[in-house]
Amino acid sequence: MKLNGRQVIMADIDTVWTALLDPDVLKASVPGCTEISGSAEDGYEATVVQKVGPVKATFKGSVVLSDMIKLKSLTLTGEGKGGAAGFAKGSADVRLELVDETTVLHYDVEAKVGGKLAQLGSRIIDGFAKKMADQFFENFSSAVGEPDPCDDTEAGDSESDHSVGDTKKKGWFKRLRG
Repeated sequence: MKLNGRQVIMADIDTVWTALLDPDVLKASVPGCTEISGSAEDGYEATVVQKVGPVKATFKGSVVLSDMIKLKSLTLTGEGKGGAAGFAKGSADVRLELVDETTVLHYDVEAKVGGKLAQLGSRIIDGFAKKMADQFFENFSSAVGEPDPCDDTEAGDSESDHSVGDTKKKGWFKRLRG
């Protein structure tokens, strides 16, 4: 399955690049991530708990960053095993573009699943994968950038997990660096 999209991040390109390599930002961005360790140079080990349809599993896996062109692009490649639930693996090609004072993060994702997960059917898996990718990049944008004053998706997005109390957390990484 393949997906692509883009996320406008209200931060400069250097801040976004640094955040892409930061394990704390990645942990905060990956839905269901309970722990992450490692470095951008050596790769990361992560544990993610997710429920896909009727199947709930804890995935333990690794993420490797490659093809890095500083401040421009990189590839994240990951693989996780969820025991009897099966496995998930995939990659995301990420490209950064400076537009005015914001950074546009473009992504192309390719994912594969096997085991019980694959038996759920492509419609459920495709929908779940899209939701996970969207949540990751929205969480990443919230952690890194300032709130977009033109963005009204939070107020009207009933599927969003954002609450009024979350607005204080927006841009925590950028404030930490500033």
